[in-house]
Amino acid sequence: MVIPAYNEQKFIKRCLLSVINQEIEADEIIVVDNNSIDKTAEIARKMGVKVVHEGEQGMIPARNRGFNSSKYDIIARIDADVAVPPDWIVRIKKNFDTKRIDALTGPVILSDSKSKIISKSPLPSHLYLESLRILTKGKRYLQGPNMSLTRDIWLKVRDIVNADDSKVHEDIDLSLKIIKSGGIIGYDKKFIVYGSVRRMVTHQESFFVEYPARMVKTFLANRK
Repeated sequence: MVIPAYNEQKFIKRCLLSVINQEIEADEIIVVDNNSIDKTAEIARKMGVKVVHEGEQGMIPARNRGFNSSKYDIIARIDADVAVPPDWIVRIKKNFDTKRIDALTGPVILSDSKSKIISKSPLPSHLYLESLRILTKGKRYLQGPNMSLTRDIWLKVRDIVNADDSKVHEDIDLSLKIIKSGGIIGYDKKFIVYGSVRRMVTHQESFFVEYPARMVKTFLANRK
């Protein structure tokens, strides 16, 4: 389990409690401290999880540090403002045991949204993922706050993933690299996490302008 984190003291305890209180215990829990200046790392250490430091700022360097630090066959990853249901690890194991897949994703419910449709239902997230499939003839994509992948597929793509957060969406870029390497991404509509709407609310210009522009950049970069 890998959790990249930058100044997440407000959310990290809730996140870690949800990961610790699973029906099946996680083999490992790694918080990647990406130069936090608050108490993120301190809180994580007090809760008994492994904390590693990544000095290069950005989601991609932090994610990569966590993935490379993982020792087990399946690498799970969530965002630090996410909470997972008690059967989250059970669903990961079931999917990889019963399907021929190299990676797995599922819906993200933004549970703190004022909109009941967004805060209660996985439908908006599901529709987002379904719309992306049109661009690659039905292939699936990973969502950063809710993903798992095999260590084998990570070792196959880690040297070819884009390392620049300003040029790509890391989860889409990773998905495209997995697809190009012959990997299969699975989807479980009941494999759900509960995230936060905060980025959409506090960084509206980034979310509604820069985010779509970077999506286009991601696909263009992967056409080369």
